[in-house]
Amino acid sequence: MSVSAAFDELVAHPGAGRRFEQPVAVGLADTAPSGRVRLDALARWLQDVALADVVDAGLGEAALWVVRRTRLSVTRFPRFGETASAMTFCSGVGRMWAQRRTTIATPGGGLVEAVALWVHLDPASLRPTPFSERELALYGPSAAGREVKARLRHAAPPAGAASRPWTFRSTELDIADHINNAAYWAVVEDELLARAADPEAFDAEVEFRTPAQPGPHAVLEDRAHRWVVAPDGTVHASFLLGGG
Repeated sequence: MSVSAAFDELVAHPGAGRRFEQPVAVGLADTAPSGRVRLDALARWLQDVALADVVDAGLGEAALWVVRRTRLSVTRFPRFGETASAMTFCSGVGRMWAQRRTTIATPGGGLVEAVALWVHLDPASLRPTPFSERELALYGPSAAGREVKARLRHAAPPAGAASRPWTFRSTELDIADHINNAAYWAVVEDELLARAADPEAFDAEVEFRTPAQPGPHAVLEDRAHRWVVAPDGTVHASFLLGGG
């Protein structure tokens, strides 16, 4: 089953409630040799516009947010030399987590639709915490009553899955002192770069389980599934590929 068939969360803005938009610069370090913007760069753009939104709303100090799941659905990749914009809004709310929809578009037809589930953490205890009334008043209207769950939904890796080595670098650590979520997308980007031609479209979802540290890991593969696994067998993240 493809990602598109399994998960249908790419909802449109309901026409009411907050939405935030900012331009995105397509830099040299964002692109593959062909000029296509890489998956890890797209993931960085998503987290940058999410942070910019809460800061612009005056809620930058209210909570910390940790991404639990992200889906990228690409109709056409942005390319070097294009101008891009990112528009984002809250598309669902749970007890201590929320869903964020983001659209990245270019005038030349580049289009990326994304949806991510973020867990809402208390900045002192670093534990999940309910939303304040101010947060709900600001982000609730665009959620339009949609309730979202935070449970994991990807399967565990099966015995005998194909394995290839992977290494996370110290330069991929972020301010939280663990491998940044965007770096995981390099696992799939590596596969795209090995193709004879660039993909015209792409669709995949990643789930994050436990934070990773720099060092040797493995990527397990079973048909449309990928798992990023530590030497002790701990699953740090999993991918479900489809559509591209």
